Amino acid sequence: MSRTQLLDREAAQAMSALSGAAKKGLGDPALAELVMIRASQLNHCAFCLDMHLRLARKQGESEDRVQLLGAWEETEDLYSERERAALALTEAVTVLTGGVPDDVYERAAQHFTEAELAHLIGLITVINGWNRLMVSRRVPPGGYLP
Repeated sequence: MSRTQLLDREAAQAMSALSGAAKKGLGDPALAELVMIRASQLNHCAFCLDMHLRLARKQGESEDRVQLLGAWEETEDLYSERERAALALTEAVTVLTGGVPDDVYERAAQHFTEAELAHLIGLITVINGWNRLMVSRRVPPGGYLP
């Protein structure tokens, strides 16, 4: 199996800057990690899952919330309505098939200011980019060091 782990330094720095700006603008580091974990689950990105699970736990995220994230819709008491709106938007943007449904966007807009929503969409977009970079280059988990 052929693989490359080469990534242009400038491209990586730009992606990291976008990620950092989106996280900062969202203003909720725990939610940012949940969003990045969920997108990485959907994209089957082991490297990003490993990284963001570690970061979420480091921030004090509970094992129940991390382990049940893949079934967030069935665990009503575990995630707030704001988190659930962000996770629904994450899924709609990650599995983009003809656009984000109006009801999903409106639900998110009810829980986030316009600026927060812009940062949330930026965060979802950049983690999807990272997922694609890592999966396409076949970067294995375990290489992230905080």
